[in-house]
Amino acid sequence: MREARPIIALDFASFDQVKTFLSLFPSTEKLYVKIGMELYYALGPEIVHYLKSRGHSVFLDLKLHDIPNTVQSTMQVLAKMGIDMTTVQAAGGLEMLKAARQGLGEGPILIAVTQLTSTSESQMQEDQNIQTSLLESVLHYAQKTAEAKLDGVVCSAHEVEAIKSVTPQNFVCLTPGIRPQGAEIGDQKRVMTPYEAKVIGSDYIVVGRPITQAQDPMTSYYAIKADWNA
Repeated sequence: MREARPIIALDFASFDQVKTFLSLFPSTEKLYVKIGMELYYALGPEIVHYLKSRGHSVFLDLKLHDIPNTVQSTMQVLAKMGIDMTTVQAAGGLEMLKAARQGLGEGPILIAVTQLTSTSESQMQEDQNIQTSLLESVLHYAQKTAEAKLDGVVCSAHEVEAIKSVTPQNFVCLTPGIRPQGAEIGDQKRVMTPYEAKVIGSDYIVVGRPITQAQDPMTSYYAIKADWNA
């Protein structure tokens, strides 16, 4: 069985930085990488084509949130790039989620963002005026995402078990906010180690700075990969 790969967040601003980072790995090591808004807005589709041409899997994390027609049309464009996974905001509502699914088709994995892992319960209640618990908000979004026939959600690893209990059997939970034991948590508020995330049932994990800003990124990557597959 092939080892599961942690998804590396390529939080860079230039092509040169991406190429320098990827050059640290042997060409036979096919990575799963995340392109976020910073990198995509800087380089556009070219960065997707570059990574795919080198055999890497691409998670294009744009968190689309707009009227259903716009999201559907945008997803049709993204589907032509050969991406492996992408995101929308669950807060866009059921009709938008359904439109996203229709636009992207059944190939790539389509997941919805529930609440950002940088958001605390008090922040959610004050800033978004959602007067439930954080977990209740996440579960509500997850159920609406499942109703729209998306593949899963982005969530904190702390919420995976609860989400799995109220969604279909193959519903995917992708968890950012993953940090190796003893690492700085940065601006994340709800974090777990790779091994803890695996035990609790996460299907994918995203790791950024602990790899990309490590003194030895390749060694850090393989250590996290080993912990994720332990």
